[in-house]
Amino acid sequence: MLTPKRYRGVEFLDDPNVDPAIRARSLADVAASNRWFGGLRAAIAELRAVIHEIDGPATFLDVGTGAADIPARAARIASDLGVPLTTIGVDHAPSLLVTARNHVTHVACASAFSLPFRDHSVDIVMCSQLLHHFDSGQSVHLVRELNRVARRVVILSDLRRSWIAAVGFWLAAVGLRFHRVTRHDGVVSVLRGFTSTELAQLVGTATGVTPLVQHRLGYRLTTHWTPLVRDEIAQGAA
Repeated sequence: MLTPKRYRGVEFLDDPNVDPAIRARSLADVAASNRWFGGLRAAIAELRAVIHEIDGPATFLDVGTGAADIPARAARIASDLGVPLTTIGVDHAPSLLVTARNHVTHVACASAFSLPFRDHSVDIVMCSQLLHHFDSGQSVHLVRELNRVARRVVILSDLRRSWIAAVGFWLAAVGLRFHRVTRHDGVVSVLRGFTSTELAQLVGTATGVTPLVQHRLGYRLTTHWTPLVRDEIAQGAA
């Protein structure tokens, strides 16, 4: 009863032609929301679970990086562990990358469905709160692309669908005076989210790996897995 059917809806920020000023204002609200309501904490908790296994210099790719708050935090964590980390932020919106480039080693303007990297060329590939924007077919395509690029691990962090989360976000967003675009898109985002079973099945369909999905505070879901190469996927399907 507390988990509605997945709702597609339309988010204003999905429109590539949205006013850059409105996009920047709304994404600043989103970054604040992630800090206060668990989005950043969930993604970083999953990263902490794997980064200590990295020995030596590594590369980190954040797909749909937005304001690049995740790679900036990842770099600080890696530095504390003595791991030199090259961070790369990818986003489809050039206006976002103007700000993001101050927080990462490199930026790239590209589609998440066609990442400009060779197979298994990046150690850690992160995708946080992007997957829910797409339908099932697109989501499978996106996860396959993450899996293709990753050498050591893929990390997903996204929203857990719930009426409580949707209503709670709306009330908090009004109280915090978030932009109306943020308020609208935030509720739609929650209703586009996943259950843990749905997310595990999606990854399994895309990659041949069915990972453990964790519930995190703030109605978040996280998971990670080691990517299979094509030969291993083919053997599993045989």
